[in-house]
Amino acid sequence: MTSSELWTRATADRYDAEETELSSAAVLGPTLAFLADLAGDGRALEFAIGTGRVGVPLRERGVPVAGIELSEHMAAVLRRKIDEDTLPVAIGDMATTVVPGEFTLVYLVYNTITNLLTQDEQVECFRNAARHLEPGGRFVIELGVPPLRFLPPGQVAVPFDVSEQHLGFDTFDLVEQILVSHHFTRDSDDRYRRGNSRHRYAWPAELDLMARIAGLELERRVADWDGAPFTQDSVKHISVWRKPT
Repeated sequence: MTSSELWTRATADRYDAEETELSSAAVLGPTLAFLADLAGDGRALEFAIGTGRVGVPLRERGVPVAGIELSEHMAAVLRRKIDEDTLPVAIGDMATTVVPGEFTLVYLVYNTITNLLTQDEQVECFRNAARHLEPGGRFVIELGVPPLRFLPPGQVAVPFDVSEQHLGFDTFDLVEQILVSHHFTRDSDDRYRRGNSRHRYAWPAELDLMARIAGLELERRVADWDGAPFTQDSVKHISVWRKPT
């Protein structure tokens, strides 16, 4: 068990319904194209595969996919969509769990590396990716840039969503590099359900150093799945590290 917080059955059961935008063709299309291109004719391994939002359609595109998932409840939702023989999933943490074989691609999307709440565990995640990659294989991470530029002196919170159905904001511990995402979600009875989750944020340069520790080399960094240039104003990045041949 790592420091990652476990998804409960209730959270897993409503996860897909609350993330419909991320499952849209507009979002998934570029994501799947990017990952399928890197996988080539090889196999792909998704760390923290969750309910299979990315892994299932990537498998349907013809890429052999396997997954690692800490929450049995999330994996159970995935299993309603696809069988174990078609997309095998190992229950365990993404920092230490090992699955058989080598892969041309290991990927980790939607800020999920921040679920590991210590730097040591994040380093081990990179090492675990490198352990699974064949020579020349790639490790891909999708991660937001910490929005600390929006924190003037004395302010402790940054809103990231203000809509009819959801209010979301992050609070920060700048010493420990921990942020807490707070969610207020309105249900059909016009009541709000409150939830929160902890994350350890990391800068792109810090991830590059983790990659070097794991024996990986930065190949490219872009601002989104469409390949837009990464700049000082980018709110997230897609980073690709390569295992040397």
